[in-house]
Amino acid sequence: MPMARKKQVSLSDTKYYHCISRCVRRAFLCGKDRLTGKSYEHRRDWVEEKLLTLGKVFCIDVCGYAVMSNHTHIVLYVDDKKAQKLSDKAIVLRWHKLFKGSWLTHKFINGDELSESERNMLDADISEFRIRLASISWFMRVLNEGIARRANKEDGCTGRFWEGRFKSQALLDEAALAACLAYVDLNPVRAKMADTPETSDYTSIKKRIDYARQGKQPKSLLRFAGNPRKHMPKGLPFELTYYIQLVELTGRCMRADKRGYISDSQPLLTRLQIEPDKWLKLTMKFTKVFHGAVGRKQAMTDYCEHLHKRRRANLTQCERLLG
Repeated sequence: MPMARKKQVSLSDTKYYHCISRCVRRAFLCGKDRLTGKSYEHRRDWVEEKLLTLGKVFCIDVCGYAVMSNHTHIVLYVDDKKAQKLSDKAIVLRWHKLFKGSWLTHKFINGDELSESERNMLDADISEFRIRLASISWFMRVLNEGIARRANKEDGCTGRFWEGRFKSQALLDEAALAACLAYVDLNPVRAKMADTPETSDYTSIKKRIDYARQGKQPKSLLRFAGNPRKHMPKGLPFELTYYIQLVELTGRCMRADKRGYISDSQPLLTRLQIEPDKWLKLTMKFTKVFHGAVGRKQAMTDYCEHLHKRRRANLTQCERLLG
């Protein structure tokens, strides 16, 4: 049976989570219907636009994504501390960008005087909004529900568009995070939808490379903050240049018509202490070899203890592939 979401998310262990949503329709999410010849490729743009917009509203940052023909891969960072720091007004304004709100929330935003009972009701609502704005479940709900409604309207039908639940994986350490990010970014290359990372449309790696050519990082994605250090700013704990090089080299290895290799001296792999042959397997079969949380032994142990889990699923695979 599916595991309750609260038993998969432990923010004290990690803020990073890999989420997967799959479409249930024959016509695919964004692919081409082989029977009718109709193309749904434009829906990939819907997903990317909606995803990056939600990243600005929720207290959740988008680290990586790939919009495929019949499923999506998203790596998220939950910034629960930001949600707690935001003022009541900021929380309500963000909520109004997602939903219409109530007469009480609009009364508050308009600056109208509130009675004691109204203030108590509002405080309860705002507390709930804070929780939801830092909730992966609510983030994915708003994303998938919006796309489903739009697709149903276009198709002139009703019913399910996505599978009942999205799947999520906790990424417990840097090795798991780097491997998952590369796996997600290289999905189109692995599926032969693109030849290189920089030509793989609707992926975070293409967006990052486009901005990197201008010497910038995209504001819509969680930035690369460099190697871990004492006063570490918010961001992915890697060097952007090394990560892009690593994804490029890995992408070459996945193509039968290209001769590629991953150098033992590659800085990011060296720091993560992952062997090149194991890295290639990680970035090609991440969701097949791991079912659930991913990380090294101590991270897995802490995570399971905090969620009161008796079994450390994936531990053997994690030790074999992540060292």
